[in-house]
Amino acid sequence: MNRKLILKDLNCPHCAGVIEEKVSSLNYVNTAEFNIVTKVINIDAKEDRPTLFEDVEKIVKQTEPEVTVMAENEKPVETETEEEEGITRLFVVRFIVGLCLTAGAAAAQNINIKLTLYIAAYIIFGYDVIIKAVKNIAKGEVFDENFLMSIATIGAFFIGEYPEAAAVMLFYQIGELFQDLAVGKASKSVKSLLNIMPESANIITDEGIREIPSKDVKRNDVIVVKAGDKVPLDGIVLEGESYIDKKALMGESLPELVKAGEKVLSGSINGGTPLKIKVEKTYSDSMAQKIFRLTEEAAGKKSKAEKFITKFAKIYTPTVVFLAVAIAVIPTLITGFSEFNTWLYRAFIFLVASCPCALVVSIPLGFFAGNGKASAAGVLIKGSTYIQSLAETDTAVFDKTGTLTEGVFRIADVKPLGTTKEELLSLCGSVEKYSSHPIAKAIYRETQETAKTEISEYEEISGMGIKAKAEGKDILVGNAALMKKFGVDCDTRKDSKTTVYTSVNGKLAGIITVADTVKKDSEKTISSLKNMGIKTVLLTGDRKESADEFNRELKLDEIKSELLPADKLSEVENLYKNGSKTIVYLGDGINDAPVLRRADVGAAMGGLGSDSAIEAADCVIMSDEPSKILDAISISKETMRRIKQNTTFVIAVKVIVLAVSAVGLGNMWLAVFADIGTALIAILNSIR
Repeated sequence: MNRKLILKDLNCPHCAGVIEEKVSSLNYVNTAEFNIVTKVINIDAKEDRPTLFEDVEKIVKQTEPEVTVMAENEKPVETETEEEEGITRLFVVRFIVGLCLTAGAAAAQNINIKLTLYIAAYIIFGYDVIIKAVKNIAKGEVFDENFLMSIATIGAFFIGEYPEAAAVMLFYQIGELFQDLAVGKASKSVKSLLNIMPESANIITDEGIREIPSKDVKRNDVIVVKAGDKVPLDGIVLEGESYIDKKALMGESLPELVKAGEKVLSGSINGGTPLKIKVEKTYSDSMAQKIFRLTEEAAGKKSKAEKFITKFAKIYTPTVVFLAVAIAVIPTLITGFSEFNTWLYRAFIFLVASCPCALVVSIPLGFFAGNGKASAAGVLIKGSTYIQSLAETDTAVFDKTGTLTEGVFRIADVKPLGTTKEELLSLCGSVEKYSSHPIAKAIYRETQETAKTEISEYEEISGMGIKAKAEGKDILVGNAALMKKFGVDCDTRKDSKTTVYTSVNGKLAGIITVADTVKKDSEKTISSLKNMGIKTVLLTGDRKESADEFNRELKLDEIKSELLPADKLSEVENLYKNGSKTIVYLGDGINDAPVLRRADVGAAMGGLGSDSAIEAADCVIMSDEPSKILDAISISKETMRRIKQNTTFVIAVKVIVLAVSAVGLGNMWLAVFADIGTALIAILNSIR
């Protein structure tokens, strides 16, 4: 059973980790993951326990009393802007008052006045940190950043380092402010997705046009979208012709012309004349809502790097506390108590420098920034774990129809024999008019203006084609098997599933080849992947001859043809056995769902793709352009590059500062840089 709860106002990564751990330890809960961006904790429970809400609320109140626990359907009206402004005003007041007190203390000559002013400034800067530390210690939760800051700064007072104690708490608060602003910015970017879907729609009724909430519109209702308005729900254009801007949905900068009979997606903007649209999907199933759900869920799925940092912080923090104690005590026991203050000061420096906030905050923010950039490019990645996998891709596997091709058959070649091209197309189109086969439909679609021949005695022969009479002549239109059945000689050396033969009175009259059109960016996609050192593989159900002919244009590294849906799964397994470590599979159909789930990253076409493929996929390409997978991989590589930069930089600085502090070459200002400075640099690098 899956349950989601909102933890309103929870911005502390460490506190979130404590809450996750405690909720996960409930005997009826499997896992709990908190998304600091959306403020949602996702709980996977073994059973539907009525007390779950109360149990979580109790844990949250013990850890962070000011956080409010809410059911997901109780999501409040947006008030974050007001709250953030209030926090900022409070910080400014504390900052100004604290600085004035610090300046007064620095100027004071009397030691008692100096000490009093520094203590007052310290309390102004850090009263909330000390209160949290005391509460956590009372609950047995000692090793967190509040404890580290409190013990280090209070200790600094005892050894006479008053200015440094106040300054450390001030810079810690500045770091916390930047952390909150960065998290708030990321959270707003998710919530802004809601703005692409209007809350109301203009529905056509018997009484005229009426505005109602989008949630109340039903399937098959007819709505009107005026020029400049957003499309509220997915549907089919009944009347009108206009340019549609899909940039918010697909990352596509150029508007697209739509007319009667064509689909439009919610969140698109009508840039031209009014459109009358028949609604195909309700509010909750529309594309804009699907994008919001996928993006919100993506931010809550933690990568291997994030999970490692969470575990690392749990071990790292208590370890450095014990090392700090060792630095203060062991040398003192060896050299005597005359040097105790010196070693104690070094221990306090060690504590301030060791705080892991820079890693705990910057890594999740880095992943979310990458996910946001991918969304803007028209690619939805369902979690940071898939960003990490995309960055490590060494094999890209493709379905053919609807993925590398348009999924629409067109006449590719016409070879008349003993007749003209026009006569052959007219005769063939007239016969195919009555068939529901995709190839027959494709031929008729392109010949309907000239297909005027009268047809009689029509008979469809399953798996072969059509037998008919036209103007007293016996006509056959179909595959080589049909020709063979009726004794018509034909050249089958280049026969494929898309070769259509036409015979008149037992004699071959011509050959028409129908082909699925290759997407305009497919060749660029394959060549670019190969240039990146990624192996490219095609898995298709087409006959070998057709697949080989198709591949002559795209030049993939490897092709597997004549595959059933189950065979595709086996071929992916074989790729793993043959050395592929990280596989991305790009597909669009229902039969692709098992392979999408098996691959390290399953990427589905979001426009043409089936709902089951989109649900099964880890990555959704909204514009049906295979080249978008290049954007996904490039953005993922850049995201991982930033995260590795942050991790290397933060750890290197901390190790150096900890080392020099232990031997007496550092001071508290250097420790502040190792803590707050590295955190700010890492956060800015993540979101720049």
